Amino acid sequence: MSGTATRDVKVGAAFRRSSWFARIAFILGVLGPGMITANVDNDAGGIATYTLAGAHFGYALLWTIPLLAAILGLAQVLSARMAVATGKGFAELTRENCGIKVTFWLMLVLVANDCGNMIANFAGIAAAAQLFHVPKYVSVPLAGAFVWWLVTQGDYKRIERVFLFACLFYLSYFLSSYLVHPDWTEVARAVIIPDIHWDREYWLLLIGLIGATIAPWQLYVQQAMTVEKGLKVEDYWLARLDAIIGSVASMVVVLFIIVACAVTLHPAGIRVDTAALAAQALKPLAGSYCSALFGIGLLNASVIAASVLALSATYTLCGSLGWEMGLDYSFKEAPQFYFLYSFLIATGGIIVLWPGFPLLRVMFWTQVLNGLVLPVVLWLQIYLSDSRDVMGDMASSGLLRVGAWTIAGCMTVLSTLSLAAMF
Repeated sequence: MSGTATRDVKVGAAFRRSSWFARIAFILGVLGPGMITANVDNDAGGIATYTLAGAHFGYALLWTIPLLAAILGLAQVLSARMAVATGKGFAELTRENCGIKVTFWLMLVLVANDCGNMIANFAGIAAAAQLFHVPKYVSVPLAGAFVWWLVTQGDYKRIERVFLFACLFYLSYFLSSYLVHPDWTEVARAVIIPDIHWDREYWLLLIGLIGATIAPWQLYVQQAMTVEKGLKVEDYWLARLDAIIGSVASMVVVLFIIVACAVTLHPAGIRVDTAALAAQALKPLAGSYCSALFGIGLLNASVIAASVLALSATYTLCGSLGWEMGLDYSFKEAPQFYFLYSFLIATGGIIVLWPGFPLLRVMFWTQVLNGLVLPVVLWLQIYLSDSRDVMGDMASSGLLRVGAWTIAGCMTVLSTLSLAAMF
């Protein structure tokens, strides 16, 4: 048995012997990049997709939750494994092993995709704040200033704690679903037993749900944050546990969002296009508290996602170009890193406030870029994680390797179908 496997067995035995309080404290101490990245993917665009699923099809798509959790968990475990094995970010490994030409073109597409998603989340901030009668000319600058201050004035540990605390606000979706009094037995049945509808909209939403589970930026920012946390090979079990817990927690949030909309909007025949409209529609059906909680969840998700997406673009650019990067560096030590982050945050906020800016068109083409680049990133991740020259003794093998190839193949097919449906 390898040293890592032996350590995992010992840790598992000690964990089982400990008290419940000690177990909870241990799990909370483990959480970090995996929890943050998985939950941030439930951003404005993702929440809109889950809202559509519940409002248009009720419980019919809940059976995808376990599948999505497995897909997300495996992808995040692979990112964590690459981080601890190499001590480098995804962009840096791409530059070193695939050459500058591949890195350059991939960098352009990834950064464009990150910026489009970041702008969409600034739009989510504006829409969520307007639910509480706060104009976007107040909410967007305040949110932009907050996330700029948070990242530029703190170190990695402090920022990680803030992001983890923000993840608690996703509990607002649990409270929203609780307030509408769903039949939890029926929910459990829908999770276990697939309810297939043979129509185009159902399959488009199914593809959208799967596509919202893994985004290219996730793989980059999780790996970079795991490296920044300083986890080594002997800490892999911590990173793996963090990735698994984060994936499960993220998909439980998805379940609550779908349930809240399925119980209220679906029976009333209300069809919505955005999460903000869903929050408005919930008010007369489920009460002002449910509507407010849904809006708080959207606002929190959009603020944190805007910050993390700007970080993802910054990590990608700096890693691709070989510049110093990291939240523990000062302005003087990593000027390009902080300048790029500041520029992206400022630009994203200004664009959303710009009158007449074609936001819907940008969001559409962002999804097109996502569909184009995701299979490329997944296959690149497999190529790097399978290489012993890159990963050493931690190169993927066995079930992990089979699972990674399966996910990449399925996501390639689904991305192709999604792009075909768009046109």
